[in-house]
Amino acid sequence: MKSDRIILHSDLNAFYASVACMLDPSLRGKAVAVCGCADDRHGIVLAKSQLAKEAGIKTGMANWQAKRLCPEVILLPPNYNEFVKASKAVREIYGRFTERVEPYGMDECWLDVSKICADFAEGYEIAERIRNLVKDELGLTVSIGVSFNKVFAKLGSDLKKPDAVTVVDIENFREKLWPLPVSDLLYVGRSTTVKLAAIGIRSIGDLARADPQKLRKLLGINGIQIWSFANGDDHASVQPSDFRREIKSIGHGITCVEDLQNSLEVWHVMLELSQDIGYKLRTHALMACGVQITTRSNDLTVKQYQAPLAMPSQSIMEIACKARSLFQENYQWQLPIRSVTVRVINLIPQEEPLQLDLLNNYQKHDRQMKLEETIDILRQRYGKRSVISASLMGNLKMPLHSSSILLMPGMQPN
Repeated sequence: MKSDRIILHSDLNAFYASVACMLDPSLRGKAVAVCGCADDRHGIVLAKSQLAKEAGIKTGMANWQAKRLCPEVILLPPNYNEFVKASKAVREIYGRFTERVEPYGMDECWLDVSKICADFAEGYEIAERIRNLVKDELGLTVSIGVSFNKVFAKLGSDLKKPDAVTVVDIENFREKLWPLPVSDLLYVGRSTTVKLAAIGIRSIGDLARADPQKLRKLLGINGIQIWSFANGDDHASVQPSDFRREIKSIGHGITCVEDLQNSLEVWHVMLELSQDIGYKLRTHALMACGVQITTRSNDLTVKQYQAPLAMPSQSIMEIACKARSLFQENYQWQLPIRSVTVRVINLIPQEEPLQLDLLNNYQKHDRQMKLEETIDILRQRYGKRSVISASLMGNLKMPLHSSSILLMPGMQPN
């Protein structure tokens, strides 16, 4: 079948556990689980091999539960540097077919192979070649979706696992995708799923057939966006592998539903705002050299302060702590706070060499970064609210849903 675009979405199967087996071939054919803290019975499973999955082990399960289900399971700590190396090696294989390789997390990529494919049959053949190359050269397996847009290609890669290729074309997408739960659709999270279920929308087909204006009223502009996706209307381009947006700063701000009355309430908001900032820094391979905060009191007076970090960082906690110290050192509490913005500034590439000194605690910094990298893995699998600080579980006086337009990563239009 002819199509203007042939898009692939390649998803590495059980990536973290598979990399562990790649590094240690003696683990092949055994039940393996990568855990946030493999030596602690209270640690949790981040990823599992196929045998571990068949034994009933699930991601997010406590180590002791995994051991009870499968006593012979081998628990391993995450090796973030090796995950990065493996990810780059797989992308090198993708680059043999197209320069348009857009990562979506460490283990997923979109590929635009339109220039070398005339139809979906040829797209399937390319996907099969990629699948076999990854297996033969790296010992890893991938599931690949072939479709005419990015959203449906990603859904296709989830339909058959592990080690498979699925075509979702213009004629069969309704039959293949519309019966799926609406939560399977890209950017339909838990909160949106609950809201849609309340008005009787439970499948992707239900969403596609819904009244778009009713969805706009319920979810804002994002309701129209996901309705378009369900109907196959996604024209976002796959960016070339060397594409980089110049990012001068990354910030997150919010107007609170109630005025903030003390420093503890401000700290909770700053910590919450910093969650996305740290994740975006890692996503874009950037380090922040400074932090800027902006506050607006309930008489609309705006105050802004900034200061350098002790060392370039991607750490959520280091950014939030610097924001808190800036606030406490400068704000006089003459009036309650209405809105808060945290922004990281003076960004540099992650790989830029650093000038070390004797005053900073680099071991503590590295431990914090490893902790947050592990949390990133969990959030990629279960959503960004799957792991949160205990202090953020109360009333933060923040709106439950932002009124701003959601800028969807990887979904930039042509």
